Amino acid sequence: MVNRVSPTRWFFVFFLVSGFCGLVYEIVWLRLAMASFGVTTPLVATVLSVFMAGLAVGSFVGGRLARRLAGDGGARALRLYSLAEVIIGLSGLVVSREIEWGRQVLSQFAAGAPWGSTAHHAAAGTLLALALLPFCVAMGTTFPLAMGALQQSGDGRARNFSLLYVANVVGATGGTLASALFLIELLGFRGTLYVAAALNALIAVTAFSISFARRWGAERRGSTPGAAEPETSTAPASRLSSAPPAPPSHAAIPWILVMTGLLSMGMEVVWVRQFTPFLGTVVYAFAAILAIYLFATFLGSVVYRFVARTAQRGPRPATLGRLLLLAGLASLLPLVLVDPRLSTPAAFGLGLARVAAAIGPFCFLAGMLTPMMIDRWAAEDPAKAGSAYALNTFGCILGPLLASFALLPTLGERWSLGLLAVPLFVFGAACADAPEPNSARAAWRRAMVLAGGLSTAALVVLLTRDFETRFPRREVRRDYSATVIAAGRGMNRQLLVNGYGMTVLTPTTKMMAHLPLASLREPARNALVICFGMGTSFRSALSWGIPVTAVELIPSVPALYAFFHSDAAEVLARPGARVVIDDGRRFLERSPQAYDVITVDPPPPVEAAGSSLLYSKEFFGVIRSRLAPGGILQQWLPAAEPIVVSSVAHALAETFPNVRVFRSEIGAGLHFLASASPILAMSAESLVARMPAAAQADLVEWQPGTRPSEHFAAVLAREIPLETLQRMVPGAQALRDDRPVNEYFLLRRLHASRGTTRASR
Repeated sequence: MVNRVSPTRWFFVFFLVSGFCGLVYEIVWLRLAMASFGVTTPLVATVLSVFMAGLAVGSFVGGRLARRLAGDGGARALRLYSLAEVIIGLSGLVVSREIEWGRQVLSQFAAGAPWGSTAHHAAAGTLLALALLPFCVAMGTTFPLAMGALQQSGDGRARNFSLLYVANVVGATGGTLASALFLIELLGFRGTLYVAAALNALIAVTAFSISFARRWGAERRGSTPGAAEPETSTAPASRLSSAPPAPPSHAAIPWILVMTGLLSMGMEVVWVRQFTPFLGTVVYAFAAILAIYLFATFLGSVVYRFVARTAQRGPRPATLGRLLLLAGLASLLPLVLVDPRLSTPAAFGLGLARVAAAIGPFCFLAGMLTPMMIDRWAAEDPAKAGSAYALNTFGCILGPLLASFALLPTLGERWSLGLLAVPLFVFGAACADAPEPNSARAAWRRAMVLAGGLSTAALVVLLTRDFETRFPRREVRRDYSATVIAAGRGMNRQLLVNGYGMTVLTPTTKMMAHLPLASLREPARNALVICFGMGTSFRSALSWGIPVTAVELIPSVPALYAFFHSDAAEVLARPGARVVIDDGRRFLERSPQAYDVITVDPPPPVEAAGSSLLYSKEFFGVIRSRLAPGGILQQWLPAAEPIVVSSVAHALAETFPNVRVFRSEIGAGLHFLASASPILAMSAESLVARMPAAAQADLVEWQPGTRPSEHFAAVLAREIPLETLQRMVPGAQALRDDRPVNEYFLLRRLHASRGTTRASR
């Protein structure tokens, strides 16, 4: 069977599967790193940079290795390729343990270090690089090694890179969808890694077996095993010698490859902010954007290969300039389709359609450009292909950093996207077709093309509007993490992050502080608030006259505190008032401080991507280690599915021996109180008696004419036995970092809807 299938077809299958595995690894590694090192933008940038840097180094090194392994029909290159797949597969077994080891090392290293210190970020980046880089380098070697094996086998064809690129992108699309839609929900993160590792092992065994087949490389050459290699089969230079002279645009290809990698990844960062209001913050939204990006790229690659085969020698040189100009125009489409003056779709499906229409054309053109340029530049030379792909990947490292830390905080979404379109017009005009490339007429034509492109970009940016313009009264802050909007008047004010509502002014956020503080056996000495939001819980805790620290992930959120509370400056000036910008879980792991009360209010919805890290058993274990003797955790859980409520209840019960649960005063959501010590059952009047006058006034601030005891009584009357919540769903298990049941729910809800349909029949 091995002898009957051409090497090209084998490698198409290999890259289809390895592309699947590559995206699975990237998604899961990022999540494991978040759990161990914090859900911060520098952390995300570090993981992506290490991943892309490994691909770049591997592509460069793999190209040199492939060139040196010539002369045996490609068998040695194929065996080295199989070794790379073995190394990649090992990552599925060891990376999760390496990241956990890195977390332990970092906790010891950073003990007592300043919050947000450069030393911490540098240490985290080093540990992540040690864990991920060897496997990412192995991934990067696969493209040039496969090209070398195909070339030496005698089955090498023009545009081999684009063939492998198409297969890889198809597999990557499948890996994105499969991991998000069912693998992680069914198997958890580590189980999903094991699946990817098994697939890499299968590729490795198959490739290694083929390398020993008697007719590998001989059948395609029309020679016998052991026959001497035809000189032309291993010398790409001989093919280039008869090729027509390279066009002027050929020399610009390396720069264009860096530029397109930078722009596409930078634009992806902007797209996520732009489309969050239409898709929400669930993991399926991010997976959908990535899948649309990859699928459109695949379509573009397929069209390029079709055109290249039809034209025999590939697209004409002028095609590069035209495609770049079209890509520049297409990159402006999101500005039009996210304009708030267009109707806002309420359904997730309509939001996906808007995303596809907005980013699909650009991704399609990028899918044509990348393989076309690498094919043209490499001309079947695996070393040149490896270098070219490394340049493109290097641009992919720079793009997210530029967009997140420079463009978005200073320019916002519209101007950032407009600025990112400029290089496409510049290179497109430079590569534009001209009868006499070096004439004054050609220069004038290019200048006119460039002016037209830049004018179009400026016009689109000026005529469109950002999402925040929907709100007549608003304040907006942008930083490397998010765009934050404070909008509204009076009690109708709201806080939005990337266009998604986070919280409103509600007495429930006051109760999150007052209920645990009043329930302590001894007077509180301090408190910690995780998730600042509008600052209401922080403000309420300070009314007890104790030091209070608040931890917030997004820097711009506390900057809008005064929009929601007129006394914000006075509150922040109180002794002991402290706001820290950090990931709450990472803060707790690094802080030597013990707290009498820790109150946690995770951002909504319950299904938000990454939210399980603030509901998991592992997180509660960290909190318990930072509670002072007799200390109490207040964990807020908004309205959620029964299985999520049950899983959170199990996680708390397995961490704390004493847990009490109260439905909120307004009826939606639950206050969990958890402690290592018994939590006293007190009357509403007893709780009020323990409160200072300022705290009592704060509790009734937004409901004049009521008494503090009325509010406590409303909550105490809604107590629910913990066992009732644990038994809500038979077989429910504690929510853990590895099994985030709140975030991955598609199969569960599809099954429930089918059951409902059958019951109705």
